[in-house]
Parts: sequence; C-alpha cells; structure tokens
Amino acid sequence: MNQPTHRTLKNLGYYLLAFLAILIALYPLTYFVLDRNFGLLQSKDEALLLNVFWNIGFYTHILAGGLALLIGWIQFSQKLRIKQKRLHKLIGKTYVVLVILSGMAGIGIGFFATGGWIAKIGFITLGLIWLYTTAAGFSSAKAGDYLTHQKMMTYSYAACFAAVTLRIYLPLLIMLFGDFIPAYRVVAWLCWVPNLFFAYALNSKLRDSVSVEIGPV
Repeated sequence: MNQPTHRTLKNLGYYLLAFLAILIALYPLTYFVLDRNFGLLQSKDEALLLNVFWNIGFYTHILAGGLALLIGWIQFSQKLRIKQKRLHKLIGKTYVVLVILSGMAGIGIGFFATGGWIAKIGFITLGLIWLYTTAAGFSSAKAGDYLTHQKMMTYSYAACFAAVTLRIYLPLLIMLFGDFIPAYRVVAWLCWVPNLFFAYALNSKLRDSVSVEIGPV
C-alpha cells in the first residue's frame, strides 16, 4: 500500500473514531430529556431504579464516561501532541479524573448488571482494566516513559470505546438471539475484548520515537 493511500485510510479511521465517540458521548443526555423507561434501564427492576446509591453510581458513570469518550479521541492527534503539548496534557489529566469517576462507579453498578454473573464479571473486569490502563498510562508519563504511556492510554481508550461498540453490537445480538438477556451476557464481553486486541495491533506499530512528542508531564 502506497503512503498517500495509507495516510488517507488512517485519516478516515480517525474521523470515524471521532464521529462515533461524539455521537455516543452525547447519548447520556437522553436520560435527562426522555422518560427513563427506555434503553438499558428497561431491564432494571423498580426497586433498583429507586435506589439512591445506584442512581448516583449510574449517572456518575454515564456522565463522566461520556465526557471521557468525548475528549479522549482528541489525544490521538499527532499534531496536538507535538504542537500543543500543554493542551494535550490538560486534556489528558481531565481524562484521567473522568476515568477514575466513571470507572469506580461502573464497577459499583456492575454488581447489579442484568444477565447474572456472566454479565457482571464482564463489566466489572472492563472497569478494572480501564482504571488500571489509565493509571499505568498516567504514571508512565510522570516517569518519562512516553512509549509505555502512549500504549497504555491506547488500551485505556479502547476500554472507554466499549460504550460505542456495546451500542453497535447489542441490537445485532438481540436480533441474533431473539432475546435481550443472552445478548447482554455476550455483549458484556464482546464490547471490550476485541477493542483491546485492536489496541494491541496499533501498539505493535509504535516506535521509541514517540518519546520526543510529549515531554515532561
């Protein structure tokens, strides 16, 4: 594949990433303007929907997670990393705070996931991986290891992007199984495992030269 074609495909991939991230990042707003009897909330019982602590966890998760999704894709811009280092660091630190809030809340509400322990373990594992990769990415930047930083943050955003892939796969799985529960059990894993493999493929192409892009945190 020649260089111009490769660059075009790379740009198209970046624009598609941005479009899907922005689209799904705005999705949580629908919970404030529509009746709550829609989407994933339809699978919850009335007692859970009235639980104050679950509601705090749910809205913290979707709002902080939505904002993390909304700003995270910007960090993949090489131009930003090289020419706007201060902005890159500001967005990065904001992203880390949002991940901590959303990830912790996500693990909490994961114990109440519809679909039994298969779904619960899937979403809780996702939350743990999201928190770990984000923390590892931040600490490696502080230590000046920018190659590891970029790899870990790529894994982190792959976990964050599960919010997008879940909403792509779930309707297809419901049509395949003809029922929400088995579809939800599968999507609890399918929404993030392939994302991490894709991130691994991207990371395998990184070179040590990335260390000159960011500079000290």
